[in-house]
Parts: sequence; structure tokens; C-alpha cells
Amino acid sequence: MYAIVEISGKQFKVEKKQKLFVNRIDAEEGKKVSFDNVLMFNDGNKLSIGSPVVSGVKVDAKVLKHLKSDKVIVFKKKRRKGYKVKNGHRQQITQIEINDIISGASKKSSAAKKEVKKDSSKTSVKEKKQDFSKLSVAELKKIATEKGISGISSLKKADLIKKLS
Repeated sequence: MYAIVEISGKQFKVEKKQKLFVNRIDAEEGKKVSFDNVLMFNDGNKLSIGSPVVSGVKVDAKVLKHLKSDKVIVFKKKRRKGYKVKNGHRQQITQIEINDIISGASKKSSAAKKEVKKDSSKTSVKEKKQDFSKLSVAELKKIATEKGISGISSLKKADLIKKLS
């Protein structure tokens, strides 16, 4: 069982009991953190790919320690000018251990969300029908033909709006 998770802007393939280094997380050492941005989940039998995230799946982890990564050298030079600058820095990172990948059965909540989305799309269609002034003449003619209104080819926009209202 594995999952692909987005942690602080980067994607990681994680498995249970895996230790990995990620960008600095604002949590104390020894504390538990959970990540909800699961992009893909595979439990061995079924592969779930999110659009953009898989709902009902989260990854629990434990912060082991905060430390700095290896030094990165930044060297700038312009030839024949005598310009040389050498800088360096060490990135702040956190070591975490993946405790568990939890896949909850939240199909009910996703179905409820779909119903809400369907209802909102119906209201938006009604709003479009009520506010015809923002539509173009071609769109108005298309709506009129769908409603079965005849004799619309020579009508102007104002006349089309009156017929549809």
C-alpha cells in the first residue's frame, strides 16, 4: 500500500513505516501531523487517482526531528571584470516517519457534494435564462430553438429577449 502525497509544495511517494526528509514543517518534534492532499492511493487491489485529490484518504506521520540539509554553494562570476561572489546556505528540513495511510469510506460525503453541485448547476442555468442581456444573439437564438420558438431568424436582440421572457 502506498500513496502519493503533496507535502509543502512537493510530491512524495510514501509507504507505511517510511522515513523521509521534507521542507520544514511547523510542528514540534514528537508531534503527529496528517496530510490530506493525497494525489494518488493504491491499496494493492484498487488504484485511486484524484482530480486533484483523492477524497477520504489521509496520511498520518510523526515529526522525528528538525535539522538542516547539506550546504548549497552559490558562486557568481563575471569574466574579465574581477567580480566574484561566493554564497551558501543550508535549507531547513524536517525528518518525518509515516505511521499510517488511512482510507476512510467517505462515499456518502462525496455523493452529497455531487448532489449539491447538481443543484447549484440547475440554479446557474435558471440565472442564465433570467439574465438574457449578457448573452449574445447567437446564444439567444439557440435557446429559442431549444424552447421551440419559431420565426427568430430576423429578430433583433431585444425582440429575442422579449420572446424568451
